[in-house]
Amino acid sequence: MATRYWAVSLAVKSSPSSLWTRLQESISKQAFDTPLYRFNVPNLRVGTLDSLLALSDDLLKSNSFVEGVTHKIRRQIEELERSSGVEAGALTVDGVPVDSYLTRFVWDEAKYPTMSPLRETFDSILGFVSKVEDDLKVRVAEYNNVRSQLNAINRKQGGSLAVRDLSNIVKPEDIITSEHLVTLLAVVPKYSEKDWLSSYETLTDYVVPRSSKKLYEDNEYALHTVTLFTRVADNFRAKARERGFQIRDFEYSAETQDSRKKELQKLVQNQETLRNSLLQWCYSSYGEVFSAWMHFCAVRIFTESILRYGLPPSFLSCVLAPSTKSEKKVRSILEGLCDTGNSMYWKSEDDAGAMGGLAGEADAHPYVSFTINLA
Repeated sequence: MATRYWAVSLAVKSSPSSLWTRLQESISKQAFDTPLYRFNVPNLRVGTLDSLLALSDDLLKSNSFVEGVTHKIRRQIEELERSSGVEAGALTVDGVPVDSYLTRFVWDEAKYPTMSPLRETFDSILGFVSKVEDDLKVRVAEYNNVRSQLNAINRKQGGSLAVRDLSNIVKPEDIITSEHLVTLLAVVPKYSEKDWLSSYETLTDYVVPRSSKKLYEDNEYALHTVTLFTRVADNFRAKARERGFQIRDFEYSAETQDSRKKELQKLVQNQETLRNSLLQWCYSSYGEVFSAWMHFCAVRIFTESILRYGLPPSFLSCVLAPSTKSEKKVRSILEGLCDTGNSMYWKSEDDAGAMGGLAGEADAHPYVSFTINLA
């Protein structure tokens, strides 16, 4: 499907149907690879010239915001689906693909009454999109918070032995704790294991001979136990540190182990629940925001057309999806369907560059034109 469209309106001199026929014929003959569709904009409530000029400015300022929220939701869907190893499903609006909704656009009279002032319709669209963006921020923050907690736990479990959580490595039978004896856990660089095995019994007095046992190793370190008298534990820690061996503080507790396991399971479940909820909300909200965006584009076409062509409203609006190589040809066709004098006027000032203010971010042309990027 095409992802980049031009929204265009042309002034009607005789009848919209004859202009539409001429446009179709010209496109099919000179730029046959360019999809062309009517974009049906109803007659909206005009108001005063001052209100239209003010609205035109606000439409330009708000366009990137409304479009941006739409893309933000789409990207969130793609990220959520990607994290689960699946491709994002087809995005729809009222049950139809987004490109079909655009190319077969029908104004929603129930949601946006055409008799309402244009400013009121604009405020309604902007207010709705702003609320959705606020909801998105809250939902994403909640999901990311749980995700961050899980990532922190996974980092502890997956990091090097110098920093990782040891509770899933050390078993109860690995630890001796009595009135006089204690088992310490030493993190030994792998290149120093021979040094450890030959020296740990003599680092201090009262070390149990042959008590060191390797429990685990990663790419950098090995985890060894050593059993000794409790009263020399602090001295052993200091001597070990001098030799480059790190003694990890660890106290085995079945209750703590069980609590951590339950916490991890709860976080995993919460993450999955929040992911599914956020994904479902995004799919639903995308359709609603996309619909609001298309109504926003319709208001923009109508406003710019009235300001450019005057009253009463008499213009033909359409959307096109020209390929890069066809763009110049399509521009030429559209310009050819405009009043010649008007066309020359619009191109007189530095290739029309000075007229960008009226048509918004669109290139200056003798007709209304702006781009709609679906992705």
